[in-house]
Amino acid sequence: MSLDLRVSKFSPLARNISVLVLATSLAACGGATDTATQDQPTPGSATDTAATSTGNLDLGGKLTINGAGASFPAPLYQRWFADLNKKYPNLQVNYQSVGSGAGVKQFKAGTVDFGASDVAMKNKDIDEVSRGVLLLPMSAGSVVLAYNLPGVEDLKLSREVYVDILLGKIKKWNDPKLAAANPGVNLPDKNITFVHRSDGSGTTGVFTKHLSAISPEWKSKVGDGKTVQWPTGVGAKGNEGITAQIKQSEGSIGYIEYGYAKLNKIAFATLENKEGEFIKPSDEAASKTLSAITLPENLRAFITDPEGKESYPIVTYTWILAYKKYDNPAKAKAIEAMIEYGLTEGQKVSTELGYVPLPENVVKKVAAAADAIAPDYTISVASK
Repeated sequence: MSLDLRVSKFSPLARNISVLVLATSLAACGGATDTATQDQPTPGSATDTAATSTGNLDLGGKLTINGAGASFPAPLYQRWFADLNKKYPNLQVNYQSVGSGAGVKQFKAGTVDFGASDVAMKNKDIDEVSRGVLLLPMSAGSVVLAYNLPGVEDLKLSREVYVDILLGKIKKWNDPKLAAANPGVNLPDKNITFVHRSDGSGTTGVFTKHLSAISPEWKSKVGDGKTVQWPTGVGAKGNEGITAQIKQSEGSIGYIEYGYAKLNKIAFATLENKEGEFIKPSDEAASKTLSAITLPENLRAFITDPEGKESYPIVTYTWILAYKKYDNPAKAKAIEAMIEYGLTEGQKVSTELGYVPLPENVVKKVAAAADAIAPDYTISVASK
């Protein structure tokens, strides 16, 4: 279906149904997602209508859709799905923050209605999904190196230094290489504890792609992927787990999403970029990184070591994984309504939660791709 920039209207429901949104728990554990729904309409029961300005969405009754995947965007999705339920009380979206690896696995198995990953699916994985796959970038964010060093407010890490820390070659916070990048800073004679993900993680995939791009030694010894054999450190589950571990362990450092660091008021390092400039993570720096990237037609882009003097070096899109075909027309319509909300109202709250709003041209590309899911719903991204 072609993208219609006019807003289509639906006939209102006869009643509003109050639904409690079971949004993401930031401490959610892995495991299979329960895809059972309550009062779910039978296939074909939704009429050929669209959302009205008063917030009515005809799904033929009360409908629940389930998703699972990346912890990176979990705080943002939690906000989106709660707000979406306020707009459409008959639509409930459940999302489990289980990590990108588990999310892709459940999506491929068909046990969820949508998945989420910080690393776009590979062709071989896409080919295993008989219903077809749409990779829809919904937001973007930075990966930061958060740390716990009381009294050290602005830690600078050169590319060589943070690679050597992760390789286990730099073991003390007062190492001469660290001191050289931080003149006048009182770095303690304390062991460095690196905290990494213990689960399959898109954040790990993004981070290790970057490390492989900037360090031949890292690429040959460790490489990249959702899981790797870390040369040093201790593991924790999810962005949530690493955040908690860093907060309680003085002398620790680990990689987490910028929004988690911002929400939890954790210090994070200023990193050296490709141009040799030290850039502190910020919304502006991440936006400059994205502006230098052209998103291809398949909506997959890997930003491993961005150009630009003002670019922050570790930035990624994060994707929702949707099926091209849904057996239940009401679910197809609900998925499109969810995507539309994320691309419009959802983008407006991204910055306050530490995420990067999508550029306008990217929003239009994603909307056009997602609009093919349901034949009786038209996504509008104009003037919202």
